[in-house]
Amino acid sequence: MPPGKLAQVLRQTVVVDDERLLVGPESFDDAGVVRLGQTEGLPDARVALVQTVDFFPPVVDDPALYGEIAAANSLSDVYAMGGRPFSALAIAGFPKDFSEEWRVEIMRAGAAKVREAGAVLAGGHTVESDVQFGYSVTGLIDPGRVRANAGARTGDVAYLTKSLGMGCMTTAAKLRKISWEEVEPAARQMAVLNDRAAEAMDLSDAHACTDITGFGLVGHAMNIARSSEVTFTVEVDSVPLFPGALELAKRGLFSGAMKRGRETFGGEVSIGKGLVEAHVGLFFDAETSGGLLIVVPEERAVLLEAALTERDLPVHRIGVFTEPESVGIVLR
Repeated sequence: MPPGKLAQVLRQTVVVDDERLLVGPESFDDAGVVRLGQTEGLPDARVALVQTVDFFPPVVDDPALYGEIAAANSLSDVYAMGGRPFSALAIAGFPKDFSEEWRVEIMRAGAAKVREAGAVLAGGHTVESDVQFGYSVTGLIDPGRVRANAGARTGDVAYLTKSLGMGCMTTAAKLRKISWEEVEPAARQMAVLNDRAAEAMDLSDAHACTDITGFGLVGHAMNIARSSEVTFTVEVDSVPLFPGALELAKRGLFSGAMKRGRETFGGEVSIGKGLVEAHVGLFFDAETSGGLLIVVPEERAVLLEAALTERDLPVHRIGVFTEPESVGIVLR
């Protein structure tokens, strides 16, 4: 569902008045966070549940890789909140005549990725439909260490842990403008868990975090800017892109999410003079199982950079948060 329409629906239908809910749908965070405590017969309230669900149609032409990506994408929301995956339930939709071999490969690869995250695969649910796959994931977290969208502060800086451009690349492959073999090296990044990035975030005591998925970099960063009442200034040339993604963008090979993102968020984005339109479009386009956007105070940026480097992760500082302006995001 387009983000603007989703916001309208939530405003009319979701009203939560429960002190146990620490993070709910109103802030468009990556997952909900619910405190456990004495009302559930537990001795204290130092544990909370992180709950999320995500599923989508195939984004690659390889069933095993699709299963891995779907699992990594679902698990990522827990990491983005600062939690640890605990259990998962599979959600699968397959047509009646769908290849049994592909069903097995998708579900086997997804289960392996869940185990890699240290979570328990406890079951699932299937329906007869077009191909869809993903997981409902429950994580555990210290209620005092939740990395919510609303935590960014003036002067904080942001780091992105994976490249952008997967929306363009998968769209181009589906339209047969490039081969799936050309997409695979970048697609392998989608299957990488965000666990190491989350460890680095925790060690640097980050203020906020989100993962870059369906709303694109602009959409997810906008949720932080709005919730935190700050403006996010992005240094466009510092944002990592997959090799070949910009060339595909210049050919107009965006996913449908790019146009929806421009319609929803464009009015709150200031675009610097001289920026290439195709380059800007990549920031609005959807990603799948993207990296973490980690927000830390300037004085702890060096700790985050060291932690990322120690875990063989790239270090891409892409912007800074400033006092609120008339727009939520500035691209320059």
